[in-house]
Amino acid sequence: MEFVEQLKSQVDIVQVIGENVRLRRVGAGPRYVGLCPFHNEKTPSFSVHSQHQFYKCFGCGAGGDVIKFVMEIDSLPFWEAVKYLAERNGIPLPKRSEAADEETRRRGVLYEMHDLALEHFRQNLFGPGGEEARAYLQRRGVTRETAEAFGLGLSERGGQALTRLLQRRNYAPADLEACGLVLMRNDGSGFFDRFRYRLMFPIHSEMGKVIGFGGRALAEGDEPKYLNSSETPIYRKSHVLYNLNRARKAIQEAGFGVLVEGYMDVIGVYAAGVSNVVATCGTALTAAQVRSLKRHSTSVVVNFDPDNAGEQATERSSQVLLEEGMRLKVLQLTDGLDPDEFIKSHGAGTYVQALEKSRGYFHWLADRARARFDARTPEGKVSIFQFLLPAIHRMPDKIERLSVANDLADYMGIQPGLVLDEFRKAASERREQRNRAREESSLDPNEVLLLHALMTSAEARAELAPALRTMEGVRRFRSAKVFDTLLRLVEAGEEISLGAVEGRLEESDRSLLLNVLFDDELLRDGVSMEQAAACLRQLSAGEHRLGRDHLRKSIKDAERTGDFPEALRLMNELRDLEREG
Repeated sequence: MEFVEQLKSQVDIVQVIGENVRLRRVGAGPRYVGLCPFHNEKTPSFSVHSQHQFYKCFGCGAGGDVIKFVMEIDSLPFWEAVKYLAERNGIPLPKRSEAADEETRRRGVLYEMHDLALEHFRQNLFGPGGEEARAYLQRRGVTRETAEAFGLGLSERGGQALTRLLQRRNYAPADLEACGLVLMRNDGSGFFDRFRYRLMFPIHSEMGKVIGFGGRALAEGDEPKYLNSSETPIYRKSHVLYNLNRARKAIQEAGFGVLVEGYMDVIGVYAAGVSNVVATCGTALTAAQVRSLKRHSTSVVVNFDPDNAGEQATERSSQVLLEEGMRLKVLQLTDGLDPDEFIKSHGAGTYVQALEKSRGYFHWLADRARARFDARTPEGKVSIFQFLLPAIHRMPDKIERLSVANDLADYMGIQPGLVLDEFRKAASERREQRNRAREESSLDPNEVLLLHALMTSAEARAELAPALRTMEGVRRFRSAKVFDTLLRLVEAGEEISLGAVEGRLEESDRSLLLNVLFDDELLRDGVSMEQAAACLRQLSAGEHRLGRDHLRKSIKDAERTGDFPEALRLMNELRDLEREG
């Protein structure tokens, strides 16, 4: 891993992150701040430390080095992020370890196999055996131009065509088993195609690489109706939004994304001229998918099917969207039609008009509550408001929470006093939780100053580390494991860097270390050797007090048991200790 450390030392993390986040320097120190790219916020809680080449968000907890940032922002595995940074900065890549080479080789092979499958399925669809599939697309209003734009294809009935194609290319059995496109027979005698006689929808990564497929059954009674690729090293369903590779620029330009349920809905809406549309890939909406969307816009219109299942899916998805700080509207189409069907029946223009008139999520939710409770009675109104409160409290911004609550109270005819009472109660509970967490996480001032000095000063390490290594008081610090790791590295003569220390810590201890290093006052003023030495003296004085207390207790115990020679010896030891103090 020497090359990785070399790479991190040569790449400027501030420059890399600055291309994705607008950073502002704090004073003349090494700290930069900006709005976190991983969660929605109005006040910057995202910090970048140029000296330690590290980032940390104190809002959502995201943190790491420049490699971790590229992995998270671009959804890349470790070695692909390393390769990207090296090539981008003109740093030659060495021959990597066998493990790294194998990981990179496997992913490269899987991408190749998916590209082959894409072309194979496409030829099937537009070849002699694709008549029925093409007729189905025609009935659904999908033109050949649209089908080609989305890379649609057809898997054959026999269940062996793709397997034979991949085997002719001499892919290893282990790669065939890992690709998610073919399955091994139960008796281990060979492989067969995962997808048989299905309309194939290629699924792309945000960078545009084919990483999986969704297949819609064409034969009557073939279940499930939609079948997705299994998860592989290049495809994680919970992290991928269908069509985000095409839609991201349109989302940025429009200022919002449109979230629909299925592949055909995406294609229908996209073909209608609404390019900023995405869908999940056969999973419930996840926080990882929302964060991918949020990098391009913090606003979304949810347009799921208008049946009961679609309403429940809207409510579930909205919980995740609100918790991730998204601004949210709901489009519920008329006549019980899904987006694709609505466009076919009413035209693209009518759909665009409906999209522009999408309702705020909370008014949509309030109308759902009206259907459950009697809004004509005071009790019913209270029940409706209680029904809405959990969703309101999922909003990260307290001013927006109160604004939405007051708006809904007016909409439902509820007294504003009830709103204020409920919010005061919730705010009080949150304050108590924060205070408890602050008390539990507070560090001793000596602990903070010593840790900061050891991390930032070679002189402090040389002067202080030998004494600290033997002090019992260090083992009582909340950051004892951080000190132990740091002091062991010093004792071993290893170079001290944030990466070297935090890489050996568990998450809770890593968080303690980062809180110390990103402390604004310490970043501004630093810790002098005089301050660090004073902390050491205080710690040493505490050791003496504890030692004296322990001796006094031992003397009493010896006297109680009649062991007067031992009591006399301990008294002499106590007298010597007090003279030293």
